[in-house]
Amino acid sequence: MALVKAQDTISEQEYLDGELISDIKHEYIDGQVYAMAGAHRHHVLLADTMSRKLGNHLEKKPCQPYSSDMKVKIGKNYFYPDVLVDCTDFEGYFTETPTIIVEVLSNSTRQHDKTFKRDLYFSIPSLQEYVLIEQDIAEIEVWRRADNNIWLQTAYYLGDEIHFASIDFTIAVEDIYQRVKNADMQTWLEKKQV
Repeated sequence: MALVKAQDTISEQEYLDGELISDIKHEYIDGQVYAMAGAHRHHVLLADTMSRKLGNHLEKKPCQPYSSDMKVKIGKNYFYPDVLVDCTDFEGYFTETPTIIVEVLSNSTRQHDKTFKRDLYFSIPSLQEYVLIEQDIAEIEVWRRADNNIWLQTAYYLGDEIHFASIDFTIAVEDIYQRVKNADMQTWLEKKQV
């Protein structure tokens, strides 16, 4: 989802109070409030599929997936990831302890999600995996925390499976894109029919 600056600097508490009554979501970055614009159908399908697949896997387990209505707090910044998994029993309108964060990329958010947000997300001690899903092509980038707090990146494509070690979950890239009819997926499906 694209971000549009909503107004001048406000306090963290003003932001939190405003989110409780707002009809639209806003991210809060360094005292600035940014309205979140609507998303493309593919974006919504990918986020919903990830949330559903994670939810099915985590049923009756301590970890819980949350959709784009749950905020993540990092310092005094607040973001709405497309999907997150948290393995704690936190209360309220935001978490500071996600285990997995998923962002679906679009042309308007790609740079922000792959640089600024990534760097902030990497500072979350509980975060183990950061997932970037392209909506226009079938490509998924997963960053994993390794020993010595080093982050390692792996790219996945149609025909690959992704294993999320933090929750012991494996899923095929094809299953994530199952309802998305971008050019990569169309070509993949045509090849499978031959």
